[in-house]
Amino acid sequence: MSEESAPRRVIIERVGPTRFEIVNSRGTRLPVGMQGPEFTPVELLLGAIGTCSAIDVDILTSRRAEPTSFTAEVSGVKMRNEYGNQLDDIHLTFRVSFPEGEAGDAARAVLPKAVQRSHDQLCVVSRTVELGAEIAVHVEGVDDLG
Repeated sequence: MSEESAPRRVIIERVGPTRFEIVNSRGTRLPVGMQGPEFTPVELLLGAIGTCSAIDVDILTSRRAEPTSFTAEVSGVKMRNEYGNQLDDIHLTFRVSFPEGEAGDAARAVLPKAVQRSHDQLCVVSRTVELGAEIAVHVEGVDDLG
């Protein structure tokens, strides 16, 4: 199985009431919660959308010039409808500057295409959110959740 098609996996461990840590295969821990200073799950989703695309855009533009500033902002509206709770009206805004000169001009020229390519093809997170993916839910020791 290639690394491309290998399953990705994280473990979520409870560390207190409504407080968890996400642990990746490299042992890095990320605190998540609802009451403390940690990121909430919704903030993590927004962050994943923005970071995934920002990495794509950085790879495609920094080959030409290192940015002098690079931020991405992601926002969404949490709502409840007939389908339950969800985020809607998600916006991803890039604010990127490059130095003056030929290299900076080349990076500025490719920036809109890089953002569009990330959105349309490259970013696994935003592509999955937009296209949707089935999520199979299991409880060990329970045969049927329905």
